[in-house]
Amino acid sequence: MIRSMLYATDLGLYAPYVTQHALALARTFSAELYVVHVVEPMGLFAESVLQSYLGEDAWHDLHSSGVGAFMDGIEQRMLDGFREELGEGHKDLSFIRTVRVVQGEPSSVILEQARELAVDLLVVGSHTHQAKEGESIGRTAARILQLSDVPVYMVPMMQNRGRG
Repeated sequence: MIRSMLYATDLGLYAPYVTQHALALARTFSAELYVVHVVEPMGLFAESVLQSYLGEDAWHDLHSSGVGAFMDGIEQRMLDGFREELGEGHKDLSFIRTVRVVQGEPSSVILEQARELAVDLLVVGSHTHQAKEGESIGRTAARILQLSDVPVYMVPMMQNRGRG
């Protein structure tokens, strides 16, 4: 029985396509839908460049409040995007319980969120639009398939259709 699901989105080119699958499943099972987007931490090089341009005080302010505000902004844009795509008041919006933006390594955070929320199903895309030519599945999707404690519904990207 599927009562709750976690939809992990990369907000990439095919995210609306995967969103439709997640919402259709939520509708079919009358399940709660949790949405998570993972932002990978900045690399050391990027951090050092920013720190050199911003200075110590601005760098500290960015870390203490700027990152949180940035993440909150992404969450709000995601919610606004769902409302815009579906239409305000659309019944499918009622299935979405939370939208979270979390910083960390994508597959680890997604699996941690699935455990924390005790979901019955994970919904993911097979890979981002940035996947290398010829790859049938991305690194994050592969790790989730390998390590998930719950079933995974993986949506193949539309670019794969028609290949033989």
